[in-house]
Amino acid sequence: MNSAPIGIVEVGTYVPAASITAAEIARRSGIPEEVLITRFGIERKPIPGPDDHTNAMALRAASDALERSGTRPEDIDVVLCTTEEWKEYPLWTAGIKLAYDLGARRAWAMDVQLRCGATIAALQLARGLMVADPGVETVLIAGGYRNGDLVDYANPRSRFLIGLSCGGGALILRRGHSRNHLLGISIITDGSFSLDVIVPAGGTVEPLTPEALAARRNYIDVPDPEGMKQRLDAVSMPNFLAVIDEALARSGRTRADIGYLNLLHMKRSAHRAILEALGLREDRSCYLSDLGHVGQQDQMFLIRRGLEPGRLRDGDLMVMAAAGIGYAWAAACVAWGEPHRG
Repeated sequence: MNSAPIGIVEVGTYVPAASITAAEIARRSGIPEEVLITRFGIERKPIPGPDDHTNAMALRAASDALERSGTRPEDIDVVLCTTEEWKEYPLWTAGIKLAYDLGARRAWAMDVQLRCGATIAALQLARGLMVADPGVETVLIAGGYRNGDLVDYANPRSRFLIGLSCGGGALILRRGHSRNHLLGISIITDGSFSLDVIVPAGGTVEPLTPEALAARRNYIDVPDPEGMKQRLDAVSMPNFLAVIDEALARSGRTRADIGYLNLLHMKRSAHRAILEALGLREDRSCYLSDLGHVGQQDQMFLIRRGLEPGRLRDGDLMVMAAAGIGYAWAAACVAWGEPHRG
């Protein structure tokens, strides 16, 4: 097997131009604006324009990554597409379309789904492909997200998802790249939560009908919010820390080595609690209060945001951490910049 390091070559992002403010969300939801800002961590968030379809946003983010890195589409061997299932068409392999539109005609493509853990799952798959197949040297991970469309602001049961927004993100990985080396990865899934957050109508259990549309059953719902909260509160923080610790251990590192925490958007108190549990100051992370939660694309935005003010620096150990409904927790370590010598 090839043991050459695998590095992140470049990051791409796309954000729609239009947005909705906390004040407007407050008007629609009945949640006070101050609560949305201070507790939910939402000052504003992007909303899709007429051409901001889900996989179309993935294409824009992927094009951004290629342009920034000087990578040619024909250099890509595999496209791992993290475009969400809420996309242009049902039963549609978005990755194949993404590769074609990008001009990556030599690549094969597949879709990867693990909700907000999909980017980290794709990193694990990309590494496995590179190790197993000497013909795979460059992998594009890219996807679009607009699950904010599925949030019913008037439904109190799903209000914890009110920050879902939209955008696109992309990563280019290359075997033998000299920088930003991918280290340990850990993923936990727990299917006991699989029916706690669902879109009730639109599948084979409950087909989409005029009656279902009138009852707004084509939006995300939480059938038992209190029961879910009690069960999730008991395991979510331990599982977040477990995947982070396991990814660190697989990297030969400890919590003391973390330089930058790339943590998906969540309510402010939970974000602070994870930082405190890891012994990190708030300036060792970034918070997407003006973007909301862009699902599995948060990781790319947080890399870009970390680089801008210098919170993510050469020599830092970056820990990417995410959780997704279903339920999944995932973490990955990246040695940012040039590897240490000596």
